[in-house]
Amino acid sequence: MDDLDNKNVIIEFQNISKTFDDNKIIDDFNLKIVEKEFLTIIGSSGCGKTTILKMINGLVKPSSGKIFLDGKDISKEDMVNLRRKIGYSIQGTSLFPHLSVKDNISYVLKLINKKDKDKIENDVEKWMKITNLDQNLIDRYPEELSGGQQQRVGIARALAASPKILLMDESFGAVDAITRKQLQKEIKKIHEKTKITIVFVTHDINEALALGDRTLIMNNGTIEQLDIPKNIMACPSSDFVKQLTEPIY
Repeated sequence: MDDLDNKNVIIEFQNISKTFDDNKIIDDFNLKIVEKEFLTIIGSSGCGKTTILKMINGLVKPSSGKIFLDGKDISKEDMVNLRRKIGYSIQGTSLFPHLSVKDNISYVLKLINKKDKDKIENDVEKWMKITNLDQNLIDRYPEELSGGQQQRVGIARALAASPKILLMDESFGAVDAITRKQLQKEIKKIHEKTKITIVFVTHDINEALALGDRTLIMNNGTIEQLDIPKNIMACPSSDFVKQLTEPIY
């Protein structure tokens, strides 16, 4: 990315620390994420990447420091309203098993705009098309869907309210390699089409480098390197990054 000062910063972490049971997970973390960016976050298990993600929508509160969304301190915002404006997609999708595809996708829409049934139906149809879900699946239930279809429904639900920010936590981790590759291509297309800001946590370095406009590599609660993928590959900042990006064979 170019100079961040020339772009609209939509998410900002200022001097963030997080401690769980006297164990410091995040230490003096500072980060700016610009509007329309696709930021991927990778690091070893326990490095704090999911903690950072969950701080954006208030599911985890920092022990110290501040987080800003569109320049507003989220600690002063209504968390229910905040979360309705942020899409959230996780591994396994967490679909409501007793609701159809249509009702899963429209769940948040009904909370926000329950009176306009025509708009809700149009939005469901639109997001099913964007996430490459066959319209014939609209009345099926999660148990009747494949893993890839379930994941697409989860993404459609996260996007249905047209949020400015989409958080994705290991969203493709539970599907087979072929389906994962398809989902990767589709999320790139969705990003290009909607220009939504995406923060995407993964364990897969190839996925992180392939999807991200920038990739953030974390280690022990701190930023090891943050750069565009080609710079990370060409100039790893440390032995940790070098080992992470080295080919297996």
